[in-house]
Amino acid sequence: MSCNKVFSERLFEIIKKSGKSVNQIERELGYSRNSISNYKNSSEPSGTRLVELANYLKVTPDYLVGLSNEPNINKKSINDIFIKLSSNEKIELFKVYKEWLSNYLGGECSLDININIIKKDE
Repeated sequence: MSCNKVFSERLFEIIKKSGKSVNQIERELGYSRNSISNYKNSSEPSGTRLVELANYLKVTPDYLVGLSNEPNINKKSINDIFIKLSSNEKIELFKVYKEWLSNYLGGECSLDININIIKKDE
């Protein structure tokens, strides 16, 4: 499948899912009429326009042009993020969570954690 065909299919699929019309998106982005519709045929966007469309539609440019099958780069699990934290960052996160939980429960929170377990992970 050509890059333009992938771009066109993905662009219009995402637009359809957005619930907005092509004309509405063109107006909101300040594009001339039919500028997006032209991508159905053989026209390809400039790099700037590709990034604008990707940002507007909340997907990556790589996804739009077929270099990635993951539409949203921000789809990381909490575990993926937590693993990359340093010991100090994990401890700080725990303190913030403990304070939030204490406020949520309306009193002192008695969560204890063995800091050595966190430091052992590194």
